[in-house]
This record gives sequence, C-alpha cells and structure tokens, in this order.
Amino acid sequence: MSEFTHIYHSAKEQNWNITIASPKGDLTPIDPESLQPLVLDKISKQYYESEIFITALKHTKSLFAVSEEVLDCIYLAGGHETIYDFPDNITLQQLIRDQYEQNKIVAAICHGVGGLLNVKLSNGEYLIKGKALTGFDWFEETLAIRKREVPFNLEAV
Repeated sequence: MSEFTHIYHSAKEQNWNITIASPKGDLTPIDPESLQPLVLDKISKQYYESEIFITALKHTKSLFAVSEEVLDCIYLAGGHETIYDFPDNITLQQLIRDQYEQNKIVAAICHGVGGLLNVKLSNGEYLIKGKALTGFDWFEETLAIRKREVPFNLEAV
C-alpha cells in the first residue's frame, strides 16, 4: 500500500475529508524534474504509484470552488510551478488570510511558501511580517539547475 493510499484510508477512518485544490482545478501537472531518479525519493515514488493519488491530481477542485468551504487546514504543496501560480493568486490569498485569522492551520513546504508572500491580513499587514519561513533556498535552485528559470529568489524575499 502506498503512503498516500494509507493516509487517504486513515483519513477516511477518522471521518476527515482531504480536498486537493489547484488554481484552476482539474489536472494538476507534475513537474517532470520531480520524477527524475535522483530527485524522486521513496515516499514520493509511492505517491506517484498510487492510482488514488494520480486520479486526485487529475480531478482537483479549483481554489474558487473551495473558497466557501470550511477548512481545518490549508497546506501549500511545493514544486516549481507553485512559485508562478501561488504568489499573485487573489483567491488563494483570501483563503489563507481567512484561515489564518480564524486561528486555523496554514502550512507550506518547498516553493509552496511563495503562496504566503503577498497575503495581507485584514489590518493591512503582510502575514509573513516578523515570521521566519523555510522553503526552497537559492543553493537548492542551483543544484536543481533552475536559477535562471524561476521568476525570483524565494530565499531573498
């Protein structure tokens, strides 16, 4: 059983709902670089081998579609595409602001932290002001040979 399948079934047993959403909905492409042998770790490989996970990626909800749902947690996945799709997405910014201001969980990994950069709270302050973040650093961009392709240095903002 893949890691995702295990997590999916465990969530169902706990009566938790997992919704995978993307800016436009439907197919969420996988960065081909993420599938390279030197990058693809054991857990990620199990996800990509899970029919349930791949089907979920092919049929995501749009951010607009989930904007009225009550969510317990918003988790921003990583991947290079998110540094293009997340930072200026108004719907995502509103979802994150509302979630954070309701004292609910907002989490991000890798390039997904780009989705936090432009989120302004109701008081006009940036969500990340005064906070320490972790994410994909410039050295890792160098190793991934992506420095010239990404729109900005996530570590420098």
